[in-house]
Amino acid sequence: MSSENWPPALKEWVARCLGQMTDSNREEASAELRKVISDSFMDKTLWTTDWNGVQLQSLIPKPAPSLNTFNGLKRKHGGFDSTASTSNKKTKKEKSYNNKTSSHNSVDLNDQAALNRRAARFQREHELERQKQNGAPSVALAHRQFAHLSISRSNTPSSSSSWFGDEPEGDPNVPNWDKHTIVGTSQEVFKDYLRLTSDPKPEQIRPYTVLQRTLEALKKRWREKANYNWICSQFKSLRQDLTVQRIKNEFTVNVYEIHARMALEVGDMVEYNQCQAMLRNLYDLGIQGKMAEFTAYRILMLLHGRNRSDLNLYVGQLTPSLKSDPSVKHALGVQRALAMGNYHSLFDLYMNAPNMGAYIMDHFIDRERCRALIIMTKAYRALPLAFMQNELAFDGLPEARKFITDHNAAHFTNPNDPEAKLILDCKPVAAVLNQIFEEKYRKVQIKGAV
Repeated sequence: MSSENWPPALKEWVARCLGQMTDSNREEASAELRKVISDSFMDKTLWTTDWNGVQLQSLIPKPAPSLNTFNGLKRKHGGFDSTASTSNKKTKKEKSYNNKTSSHNSVDLNDQAALNRRAARFQREHELERQKQNGAPSVALAHRQFAHLSISRSNTPSSSSSWFGDEPEGDPNVPNWDKHTIVGTSQEVFKDYLRLTSDPKPEQIRPYTVLQRTLEALKKRWREKANYNWICSQFKSLRQDLTVQRIKNEFTVNVYEIHARMALEVGDMVEYNQCQAMLRNLYDLGIQGKMAEFTAYRILMLLHGRNRSDLNLYVGQLTPSLKSDPSVKHALGVQRALAMGNYHSLFDLYMNAPNMGAYIMDHFIDRERCRALIIMTKAYRALPLAFMQNELAFDGLPEARKFITDHNAAHFTNPNDPEAKLILDCKPVAAVLNQIFEEKYRKVQIKGAV
């Protein structure tokens, strides 16, 4: 978040406050200004506050007490005493101090050296906090933006257009790159993931060229059947280094796509959903990648969660070119088969899923098998196990029999015969399957859902 995101009314108000500050009240007014902005930032009222009506107490002129006031107070309390002379002395001192301050201000307003010292002081404060903008929004962020305003104003007092924001200096890998972007210096190819608890340091972050070597090494290790937990830690560390350096390009998309596929392969839906969420943001920025493939995955995930409203909204926003992609057409075919209750078409699509769509369908295929079996047992009096294996896309007869047994539906008319000859008695099974479906599949739980 930069000061460019501040409402115009706040920018104008800050500029007016800065223009009213003098050397005698600057320290107090700056502290009060910081606190007002911080409180508004934390309360999320930056855009709702009427800044034209906000007045800093430290900028209200304070009239100096007069001698007559003190004399009037003493007469009111009866007689003259030593405190009156003390008040007179204090009044004289205050007048003397105000005269000195006024004289000092008249000189410093045109003192370029004083302006330069002020700019340097704010610059030091800004440098101490510059790296915090990569983390979550905080009070320090509001302070840092106020420092930007002060620095800019001290450098160019006659130009209000340059008070806000930094000029980008150009790195094609980093959108909105500026001088505060961290650039890593570490040369380690592998680095375990550790959650950041403080500001990232360049010596602990790998630069872009090293991260490219890291990705190639990790792909090689994955082909060599490396341990997934180690691979996952390395990919999370790689993603973290990309994030803190604000690198968003096709390489970033490639990293998240590869990690998402690995997570799908091992069933790690927490990491998959995190990668999918980031990929949606990167695609929205116009960065190229396998957008059609991951669009299909998102449709299948919405079908898994039975989130019909989001699914209809998402599908309605797809472009004709995306809908014509084979992977997206497959996902839309799955949606249509589920909506129509066409389990024959559904399991045919499951057996012929492109890319890694079957890995996502694995998470809800048992639910749809149970639903299909309910329909089949209502339509037939008896069902051969071999027929159910083919129709419900089981890998073999043992897997089909185990599924039926696990769902308390193993009512075979000939339980002692070989599996190839087993016949399911449908009459006592239908009611049992309905109860199992309600208990086991009515509520969908998705780990890592975003």
